[in-house]
This record gives sequence, C-alpha cells and structure tokens, in this order.
Amino acid sequence: MKNTKNLNDSKISMDRNRVVISLIWKFLERIGTQGIQFVVSIILARILDPSDYGVLTLIAVFINIANIFVQQGFHKALVQKKEVDETEYSSIFYISLVTSLVLYLILFFCAPLISKFYEIPNFINVLRVLSLTLFFGAVNSIQNAKVERELQFKKLLYSSLGGILISGFIGILMAYRGFGVWALVGQQLSNQITVCVIMWFTVKWRPIIAFSISKSKKLFSFGWKLLVSSLIGSLHENLQSLVIGKKYSSDMLGYFNRGRQFPQLLVDNINGTIQTVMLPVFSAEQDDRFRVKQMMRRSIVTSSFVVLPMMAGLAAIAEQLIQILLTDKWLNCVPFMQVYCFNFAFYPIHTANLQAMNAMGRSDLYLKLEIIKRLIGILLLALAVIYFDSVMAVALSYAVVAVCSSFINAFPNKRILDYSYFEQLKDIFPSVLLSFVMVCAVIFISWFNFNAFTTLGLQVVVGVVVYIGLAWLFKLETFLYLVKMVKNLLARS
Repeated sequence: MKNTKNLNDSKISMDRNRVVISLIWKFLERIGTQGIQFVVSIILARILDPSDYGVLTLIAVFINIANIFVQQGFHKALVQKKEVDETEYSSIFYISLVTSLVLYLILFFCAPLISKFYEIPNFINVLRVLSLTLFFGAVNSIQNAKVERELQFKKLLYSSLGGILISGFIGILMAYRGFGVWALVGQQLSNQITVCVIMWFTVKWRPIIAFSISKSKKLFSFGWKLLVSSLIGSLHENLQSLVIGKKYSSDMLGYFNRGRQFPQLLVDNINGTIQTVMLPVFSAEQDDRFRVKQMMRRSIVTSSFVVLPMMAGLAAIAEQLIQILLTDKWLNCVPFMQVYCFNFAFYPIHTANLQAMNAMGRSDLYLKLEIIKRLIGILLLALAVIYFDSVMAVALSYAVVAVCSSFINAFPNKRILDYSYFEQLKDIFPSVLLSFVMVCAVIFISWFNFNAFTTLGLQVVVGVVVYIGLAWLFKLETFLYLVKMVKNLLARS
C-alpha cells in the first residue's frame, strides 16, 4: 500500500513538473513573439494612418470567420481525445485543406460584393491576397494539435519567433516605402508562410496516404459543437467591427481596434498561455473530477493574480502610454482601451470554466452557453447602435456581456465539478482588492504635473511595488506559490 502511494506521489510530481515546464515554454513563446510584435506594431502605427488599420481590421473579420472552419473544431477534438492515431491526424489534415480551398474561393468571388457594401476601393485585392493565409492555417492546425497533445511547446517557440521577426522586417520595410495597408498585408502573409515552413521541419509529423470516414465522424461528433460555438463567438466578437466599419468610418474602426489590441496582447500572453496548456492537462485527468477541480482552481487563482493588476494598471496609464508610444494621433483610442481592460479582466474566469467543460467532454454544454451569451450580446449591441448611436456605446455593450458571461460560464461547473461561482469569486477576491489599491496609488501619481515620460515611469514603478509589496505583506497564497515555483525552477537549472 505504501509503495502504491509513493508511486502515485511520484506520478503527480512528474506531471506537475511537466505542466510547469510546458507553461514556461508556452509563456516564452507568447512573450517572445508578442513582445516583438508589440514593438513592430508600434513602429507601424507611427508610420501608418488609423484608416489603414481600419481597413485591415474589417478584412480580418471575414478571414477570421473562415479560419474557424479550418482550424477550430477538429483541432480541439484532436487535443481532447485520449488517444489519436496517424490515420486520424491525416484525415483531419485533408479535410482542413479541402475546407480552406472552398472558403478561399467563396471569399475570392464575394470580395467585389463586400467591397461595394463598405465602399472601400482597394478592399477586393487586399481580401483576395490575405485570404491565402487559410491554406497555411490548415497545415499548422494539425501540427499545433500534435504539439499541444504532447506538451512540446518548445517547438512553437522557434516557429513563432522566426515568423514574427521575418514578417516584422517585411512589414516595416513596406510601410517605410509607402505601401500603406499593403504593409500590414505583407506582414501577416509572410508571418503565416514562415511559421508554416519552420513548423514543417521542427514538428516531426507528415500526413500519410490514409483517410477514415468513421474516425473523422467520431472526431466531428465532438468537434462540431466547438466549431459552432467558436463561429457564434467570432461572429459576435467581430460584429462590432462590421457595424462600426459600415455605420461610422475606417478611422474610428482603427481607433476601436487599437484600443482593444493592447489589453488583448497582455491577456493572450498570460491567460492564453495557462489555458492552452491546461486543456490537454485537464483532458488527461477527465476521469478524476476532484483533480480537475483542483487544477481549475489553481488556473483561475494564478491567472487572476497576474491578469487583474495588469488590466487595472493598463487602464490607469492608458493616456500617457498612447501619447508616448503611438503619438497624439492615436489618443482617441484611449477610452476604448480602458473599456476593454475591464472586459479582459474577466477572462481568467471565462477560459478556465470553458476549458474544464471541454476537457470533461461537455462540448454540447459549451455550445448552449455560447448561444445564450451571444444572443445577449447581439441584443445589447443592437440597443447600443439604435438608442445611443455611438462607438463607445458599442464598446460598453461588450463590457456588460463580459460580466454576464462570467456568471453563465461558471454556472454549470457547480454541478460538473462542484465549483460554484461564489467559490470562484472568493478565490480571486484578494487579487481584486490588491488591484484596486494599486490603481488608487497609480492614479494619485497622475495628479502631479510631471511630463508624460516621468508620469508613466513613476506609475509603473509604484504600481508594481504596491501590488507585489501588499501580496508579500499579507502572505497571499498565490504569491507564495509563484515564488516557490520560481525558486524550484532556478534551483533545478
């Protein structure tokens, strides 16, 4: 009996180490690529006009929706399934390629109609060229699924860094040469091509001449619900861009999108890293409900401890940050950034609850929740456009949806994992309280008449010191856990 316990403890320890190492590699991949992308985007934003970003944002809506059919459903099904053979990998690969071809042809021939509707002259060629990324996404989706299943996130680091460096150089060069929106097109297309090529050599997987309809159907039975859920979510998320692009102007859409990008960058790096690793880890433990709940709690508490102060702090320093990084021509994006900081602060709760549901095989429940949330979102968006008729009202409608969605996403896990919404709020409350105190200190700095550079520098320093200092003073469990984890990693290295 004692030997069995020791073996179980040893297995848990090895699994924990594997998860931690995977988190580190995924975080390095995220922070490296997004850090470089952040610098590149600043340079491009200082050169290009908001209208250029508005046009690309509008085009990206159609490509993102098409990409859902290519990448989302089957990709998640491959990750969630306990055992996957080469026939299943290859079958989904061929399905993804055919799907990308069909969708490309649809976008190619619909481009003139879309251009006429939005009255943007250069829309047709830009959409047709940028839609080529669908094919590269089809190839990468299978490789990414294999990497996620095996927690080999180190391989993603090479492809992501290579892609962002090469595409960043191409985009900046084209912007300086006066290519306008085509600089952004060149950047995105070259990024997808480079990532695809590097992944082809780093991920040792090749499609075989095999196709199984029966196995594809089994994967589809799980994946179609996620595909529809992602489609509904993407349509809702991008509906605001479609409305703003038609009803207002490409300049306003550029401000709106830029305001969303900064907080989204931070959340994707931290929360996205944790949740990408957690889906395969949750799935591996799907037969042990108590174990999944414990890992889910750790995921919510840890990501909230990092994400909440970042979102609160970013909202407080938004004006100085935009003024310094992007110049005064982008100051109109500040209010949108602050609203989206509030919106993205709820993401740790959203994603942890949804990933746990997917890992437990409840994609049917996931779909039902998406339908409910998106119907609420569409109703609020309609009210914002009809009764308030402003872009800010559109942004605020999504903030309300974020609050409602946190309740909706958490509700089923009371029954599935015995983890109620009240417990979740209780787990993140210390981080909320510390973030509030930190924001008060940061705002206090802005009352002094320092220049923008001095104000921003002091705000960042004071914010970090206050938040970490309070976490250390009150011996916050999450803070001590992270410190211990870092010490262990340093000792191991």
